[in-house]
Amino acid sequence: MQDIHHILKTYWGYDQFRPLQEDIIRSVLDGQDTLALLPTGGGKSICFQVPAMAMEGICIVVTPLIALMKDQVEQLKKRGIPAVAIFSGMNRREIDIAMDNCVYGNIKFLYLSPERLQTDLFQERVKRMKVSLLAVDEAHCISQWGYDFRPPYLELAALRETLPAIPVLALTATATEQVRVDIQEKLAFKKQNVFVKSFARANLSYSCLYTEDKVGRLLEILQRMQGQSIVYVRSRRQTVEIARFLQSRRIPAAAYHAGLKFEERNKTQQAWIEDKVRVMVATNAFGMGIDKPDVRLVVHLDLPESLEAYYQEAGRAGRDEKYAYATLLYGPSDTKDLLQKVKEAHPPLELIRRVYQCLANYYQIAVGSGFMGSFDFDLAAFSKNYKLSALETHHAIKRLEGEGYVQLNEAYYSPSRLYLLLDNMALYEFQVANAEHDALLRLILRMYGGEAFTGFVKISERKLAEQLKKPEQEVRRKLEYLHKLQVLVYEPQHDAPQLVFTVPRLDAANLPLNHKKLDQLRDRAMKQAQEMAHYVETTDRCRTQLLLEYFAEVSDKSCRICDYCLAQRKKEREGQEQQALRQKLLEVVQSKNLLPKELVQQFEARQTDSVTELLRELLDTGIVRYAESGKLYLATERV
Repeated sequence: MQDIHHILKTYWGYDQFRPLQEDIIRSVLDGQDTLALLPTGGGKSICFQVPAMAMEGICIVVTPLIALMKDQVEQLKKRGIPAVAIFSGMNRREIDIAMDNCVYGNIKFLYLSPERLQTDLFQERVKRMKVSLLAVDEAHCISQWGYDFRPPYLELAALRETLPAIPVLALTATATEQVRVDIQEKLAFKKQNVFVKSFARANLSYSCLYTEDKVGRLLEILQRMQGQSIVYVRSRRQTVEIARFLQSRRIPAAAYHAGLKFEERNKTQQAWIEDKVRVMVATNAFGMGIDKPDVRLVVHLDLPESLEAYYQEAGRAGRDEKYAYATLLYGPSDTKDLLQKVKEAHPPLELIRRVYQCLANYYQIAVGSGFMGSFDFDLAAFSKNYKLSALETHHAIKRLEGEGYVQLNEAYYSPSRLYLLLDNMALYEFQVANAEHDALLRLILRMYGGEAFTGFVKISERKLAEQLKKPEQEVRRKLEYLHKLQVLVYEPQHDAPQLVFTVPRLDAANLPLNHKKLDQLRDRAMKQAQEMAHYVETTDRCRTQLLLEYFAEVSDKSCRICDYCLAQRKKEREGQEQQALRQKLLEVVQSKNLLPKELVQQFEARQTDSVTELLRELLDTGIVRYAESGKLYLATERV
């Protein structure tokens, strides 16, 4: 077993671990099932990547975030660590090759989306893999009490039976006490073993500011504060409108949402990361997995649906542990609107069944078929086609997800890929017999080499076309034709949300929806929304204490930097200043008898109002009195 400090330095360049990381890693290396709760930016990935590198075999990482898994795989490859990811949108051949490499190759990390755990392909291959560790990211998703419950995560219990001797490391940024217990039960922990880093962020100032002009208040905040910022809004339309408004006020801003094409999303994100754009106005998915520690400000213009979600999003500020701000702006009807949105998010059973039937019709899936079928999904086009409300459709699909019948994954970019099916000799014979394809195939071999025979390689149709001096469309047609001839597998690029049927299609009329469970989900979501409303509307408690209390961490220590604590400190400071001013005023009156106007002139101009107010108070209480001359004296003296 390799030394973990040597691994950390060699692959990640760090001299030491962050607080709690080493304790978690040693727990895993001791073979113990471990639950780790680390705040956003707390370095969760190091906790499974380092011990996996120290052990012989492969680490299986289960995460629902496709963009995150792809990013981590790329980062591991850049460090010279072999890793692969399997997720919705990949074809069976590509998955087959990736699985083979995990069994026979030198792959150290296999990233999987949770719905992949159910497939026969994975269940058979995993038995032949030398697995060292099972890492479960976003572990709160396995708990029905978590804010983002996903039924496919329940398959992890069966996987643990397949790998009984392998320790599991469950990781999450947010979990209440109830969720922590549930995670350990669902993952069949041999004994309870939880590591919790305090949810308190000593450098992060939380504020909830009431305003009837959110955009105006946002502008004031951004003009007063410098540094990279994120502004979270609820809708795509808002991202564009607010970004344009800020641009018109000469604040470099950009809009980011899942509806943008990959090139635009990537360009916008990169500009923000490189500080070419100061403010990113985005929907809540933005920021997940992005390594930018110097965000100074996160502003929410809409109430998140839960304190868990708010804590994660706000926590993207100040990951460099320097002073940062998390500001939530709320208006007169925001808490009422939030509770109404929760009601809308739980549609009637009839609508859920209707949407399921429409999905089956849309993709022409017969009863009993379609298991793990993955399809590009356009919500607007689908809703329009079946005369459904886009919002109601979205909520119905989320409920179908919760019941485990479908999975809707976020839009992600997948570049064009190909894999040569024929071996060297068979390919040469094909080239000789089909001269019209020879030039393209020779170019593919020259540009992408032998890797195209062993696995999928990313290709650029534009570069191929430039080399061949042919139109790009003609190159695409040739690749599609070679795909039909089974010379190669060609996967054109796509950038769309993926809808996956996670069980064989059922008869919609008899779709077994759990009415009781759906009611519980609605009640839980309503409770979470009420907790969010309580947090916002509480004005007499430290914000950090409120958050800690929600996550079952009791503290009587005030953070001293939230809006409440700063207001209290200001009052204390003003009280001390007022007391000092009062004492000085009494000393002046005692030392010489002056007219009120003359007395006020003994102080700085900025103190005029305070002195006048104090003098009035002293006169009203009889401590200071007027002499017949109109001058002032202390009541204990006579002039």
